[in-house]
Amino acid sequence: MNPIRLPSRLAELHLHLDGSLRRETLYELADGAGTEISGDVAFFVGMGLQGALNRFALTLSLLRSEAAIERVSFEICEDAAMTSVSTLEIRFAPQLHKGLSLEAAVDAACSGAEGRAGIILCGLYGESPEVLEALVRVGASREGVVGIDLAGGPMLGHKFSMTDYAPAFTAAREVGLGRTVHAGEGRPPHEIGVAIEKLHAQRIGHGTTLLEDRRILALVLERGVTIEACVTSNLHTSAIPSLEAHPLRLWLEEGVKVCICTDNTLFSDVDAPVEYARVAQAVGLTEEQLELCAQFGHDGAFGR
Repeated sequence: MNPIRLPSRLAELHLHLDGSLRRETLYELADGAGTEISGDVAFFVGMGLQGALNRFALTLSLLRSEAAIERVSFEICEDAAMTSVSTLEIRFAPQLHKGLSLEAAVDAACSGAEGRAGIILCGLYGESPEVLEALVRVGASREGVVGIDLAGGPMLGHKFSMTDYAPAFTAAREVGLGRTVHAGEGRPPHEIGVAIEKLHAQRIGHGTTLLEDRRILALVLERGVTIEACVTSNLHTSAIPSLEAHPLRLWLEEGVKVCICTDNTLFSDVDAPVEYARVAQAVGLTEEQLELCAQFGHDGAFGR
């Protein structure tokens, strides 16, 4: 059986800066900071969402200078170009990079990207809505910033609900910033509906439970929402039980716009060509369906 032919131009819309360092860069930054890395930093199957989120503590501890953020952003763009990614967006939460102002962290990421990638600013579930509102203000004045995101996932004990972030997302829409939301990542599809109807989401990160609610599926189709599918990552976080169980092919058959994404190239030890090929084999995509996924990614990119 011949290997499936990948699209010549790939799209990557869901890529976290602090989860996508080159491995050699990770160790160089750790050496410079006097930080010892013991064991493998990669995600593993079944670790769960919280376990995956905990991995970011290491990389965030090493990305506390403008130079480090700029370097990683630059290298991500280089690596993307070398792996046939022609449409790229990089997301990160500048408020987590201690010692830097929001403005300094955002400017560093934009400087490293050099216009080769759009930058998406992430607020986090559980944070004050004021953080999202500040990100919108910073992003609105920077050409390199193309959107905002609500990342992580809802947890018991969070003071704020999804709808508390609606004013920030409304403000983002008013200033022309794109809107994407992590929702339905192994969680109730109701979250996807809230993201679209209340947060004006044009794209949904993960959305693995979409088909569990036909009303939400109809809403996604009606609004032309693009799903950012991160299949390997979903296996690691237990959002799906196996690669073969991912609903991506079923989404396509329903008419859903789907882009294949890596989420975190370091932590999930994957790049775009590997992810496209892995997904195609696991869920049984044709070359035409792969091309369609890539095109949905190109078409769904946020532009300003």
